[in-house]
Amino acid sequence: MIDKNSKSFKRKFDSAVVHGYSSCEGGYGAVSFPIYQTSTYKNPGLGSDIEFSYSRCSNPTRAEVQNTVALLEQGSAGFAFTSGLSAILACFSLLSAGDHVVISDDIYGGAYRMAEEIFKRFNLSFTRVDESNLSAVENAITEKTKMIYLESPTNPMMKVADIKAIAEISKKHGLLLTVDNTFLSPYFQKPLTLGADIVIHSGTKYLTGHNDTTAGFVIVDDEDLAKRLDLIVRTEGNGLSPFDSWLVLRGIQTLPLRMKKHEENALKVAKFLKTVPLVEEVYYVGLEDHPSFEISKKQSTGFGGMLSFTVKDVSKVPQILKGGDVIIFAEGLGGTATLITYPLTQTHASIPKEVRDEIGITDKLIRLSVGIEDAEDIINDLKNMLK
Repeated sequence: MIDKNSKSFKRKFDSAVVHGYSSCEGGYGAVSFPIYQTSTYKNPGLGSDIEFSYSRCSNPTRAEVQNTVALLEQGSAGFAFTSGLSAILACFSLLSAGDHVVISDDIYGGAYRMAEEIFKRFNLSFTRVDESNLSAVENAITEKTKMIYLESPTNPMMKVADIKAIAEISKKHGLLLTVDNTFLSPYFQKPLTLGADIVIHSGTKYLTGHNDTTAGFVIVDDEDLAKRLDLIVRTEGNGLSPFDSWLVLRGIQTLPLRMKKHEENALKVAKFLKTVPLVEEVYYVGLEDHPSFEISKKQSTGFGGMLSFTVKDVSKVPQILKGGDVIIFAEGLGGTATLITYPLTQTHASIPKEVRDEIGITDKLIRLSVGIEDAEDIINDLKNMLK
């Protein structure tokens, strides 16, 4: 648990990302927080109480990135994992056999696979609902429900859940509300302040921001949850390595600058795509005709850099996916470069066809992670790709 009365919490967001939780207070005053590349630590004597004893359990560099992300999310404890899926694994590991989870119908394929192919074997059950529909969420709750799990915006259909309203439903029924905040990052959205109990990030994406490491985070603001998660990370042994922790710390320092540019470019790209004859639908929460535009403005300070669109002629998809001068055909998101992704065969390939069809993940759907290049270059690429 970190001290919410410390001077770190008094800094504005743009300062907090640069200085982190500890700044240069430890060791020799290094401005770049050191990489403690060690597996174990000298113990001064029998019965001594030392903070770090073995790096699977804890490491100073990992502690700093955990505390920094918790600070940005306004939580009291953070946990860093080897990937976003490891973070989701830790959250589902809080549950017990027989428990039930209300989960989004439109969710990252890896999370769907974990729920359906791993945890169902341990007698956990899941009900998929459109979590932008509050009545659907409430109606899915049973006496065995222990958690509501959501992404907002969702991947890849960009649905938005009213986090505060779902938090009220969750508290009424005594449930844990877990929110994947990867798409907006803590710069644009802070689910804990809206009533969520747990926040998840794929730190691989916007937090690191450079497509050069994989990481995952879980942030809470509850001492009991923190103790349970600490046991899980120690036991499952999937804590983030010192070097990857340092890479995330380095990436986080430019988070506000990058997120502003991602959003600025994404809005320009979305508006351009609306004018293209080949494009059928554009899904971007920052467009005023998005059904959850007003909810997004209420609970977030921005709309992020992710969007999806469908094309009228599926035969053009191979041409589009070749990419362009700056747009790269690759699986992933949240980095400085613009990536174009085909959910059908990449991020959501593990989801059954009937489920994909139900939520709109068809052969016509394409996802864009809009980067921080010059917007005109991105749009010129799209003009050529969408001829």
